[in-house]
Amino acid sequence: MSGPRESAQVPPVTVAASGNRAGTVTVSATDRGMPVEIRFERGEYRYGAQALADEILRLTRRSALVARSRRREQLAAAGVPDTVLDRLGLPTRQAAVDELDRLDDADTGRASWWRNR
Repeated sequence: MSGPRESAQVPPVTVAASGNRAGTVTVSATDRGMPVEIRFERGEYRYGAQALADEILRLTRRSALVARSRRREQLAAAGVPDTVLDRLGLPTRQAAVDELDRLDDADTGRASWWRNR
């Protein structure tokens, strides 16, 4: 007899994509941080190789974070206990959102016009 948790299939790799605000650079990466697809528009060359490489690395980190969060959800749906998921270092969806916000603030500054004085 097989219950719903026993029959759940977890894909061997979880992938997520992130793009820059302009939509000119997109990186898909695995939950282990391996980029599997990089797309960028030709106009990105005008900023130089280092700027493009930095943007690719930044988007790879973002994609990997989202993929790790998705991986946690997949494993949780397959019946893996939260304590194990925590020990694996897989973030919850809220933790991933908080980290993405922190990364955005670090990259671009606070989005609010209000400044701490």
